[in-house]
Amino acid sequence: MASRQLHLGAFMRPTSLHTGAWRYPGAFPDSNFNLTHLRHFARRLEEAKFDAFFMADHLAVLNMPVEALKRSHTVTSFEPFTLLSNLAAVTERIGLVATVSTTFEAPYHVARRFASLDHLSSGRAGWNIVTTSNPDAALNFGLDTHMEHDERYVRAREFYDVVTGLWDSFADDAFSRDVASGLYVDPDRMHALDHKGPYFSVRGPLNIARPVQGWPVIVQAGASEAGRQLAAETAEVIFSATRNLAASRAFYADVKQRLDRLGRPREHLKILPGAFVVLGDTVEEAQDKRARLDSLVHYDSAIAALSIALGHDASRFDPDGPLPDIPQTNASRSARERAIDLAREEQLTVRQLAQRLGGYSGLAFVGTPSSVADSMQEWLESEGCDGFNVMFPFLPAGLDDVVDRLVPELQRRSIFRRDYTGTTLREHLGLPRPPNRFFPA
Repeated sequence: MASRQLHLGAFMRPTSLHTGAWRYPGAFPDSNFNLTHLRHFARRLEEAKFDAFFMADHLAVLNMPVEALKRSHTVTSFEPFTLLSNLAAVTERIGLVATVSTTFEAPYHVARRFASLDHLSSGRAGWNIVTTSNPDAALNFGLDTHMEHDERYVRAREFYDVVTGLWDSFADDAFSRDVASGLYVDPDRMHALDHKGPYFSVRGPLNIARPVQGWPVIVQAGASEAGRQLAAETAEVIFSATRNLAASRAFYADVKQRLDRLGRPREHLKILPGAFVVLGDTVEEAQDKRARLDSLVHYDSAIAALSIALGHDASRFDPDGPLPDIPQTNASRSARERAIDLAREEQLTVRQLAQRLGGYSGLAFVGTPSSVADSMQEWLESEGCDGFNVMFPFLPAGLDDVVDRLVPELQRRSIFRRDYTGTTLREHLGLPRPPNRFFPA
């Protein structure tokens, strides 16, 4: 048995991230907003023993021109808690991770929803903390301008402190429900947070018993300096976006060293790069699938994706010229840097870069089940990651390929589980249950 085991999440937006996915032959065009399909996907992933169903989210119709908007399958998708609560009822083991922004929510609401989801799912909830880079989202929450990048992370740190403090409102044994004595809850085992900080004033306590997992699993995806530090201080899973093994090893080492400095055990934080997986009987067949998929991305969508990544209107650039100098903006810094680096490394024109970003430009494993398993094993054993957040090129076939062909190959190599050994998401990931800060065991 290998000493290290892969962890696999399924990155669902709530289905494929690729702009052309809904147009691929045989794909479900409505999979993003079809509950029957989504239930089926969740059950199939659970059959394959995936750690988690990871639901991305956005709080605005993405900042793109109408010509791109009319081609986007992400315009409509379910609200995360509503969908994952439904999926909790039709699954038993797979983790359920919801993306929720700290910039436009109230900590009490978030603490309450996640505590509810964790109880409803018997301990399978996870919170993907995001600070929201899309400036259009601010306009939906009464703001004329978006909060500055670094300030969003400062607010997120306090938000995390408040939410986790609220989850600790009750001791695990606070609810005796003693029919004979008539005592339902012991008030001495209840704590009012009484938080007062720069951004929030929250009295507490939370009106829900402590979550099954103590706290739902904390996930974070920031790659900037502020994002990495927030992850090292708070996260238990990082959804990273490195494009090659060398960059991933550097990211892995940097974050794990931050844990060392903070006195956190390295195994208490799992790093899962996003990995776009396309499988075929031969490498050439897989490459043909990828090429066909990319050909379905319309230029209007492609240039909009580039504009979002850069924080600038890329439609004004010469499409057949090199990418001009792009000043830093208040949008996602890591997304901007990844786009600029890709253009430089491969000497891409604006049109070529847009086409790549319009489909998917990050880490991709394109090949046979054996060759993709080779790559994943190399990343795991060379400390480039602790597993992957798998992205599917199209659904259902792309998901079925991973479940039916890649997972058995990983299991044959003894680097991925054949069955769940626990019932909670924390147990799947090998993470400890946090102690209650107000009521030590």
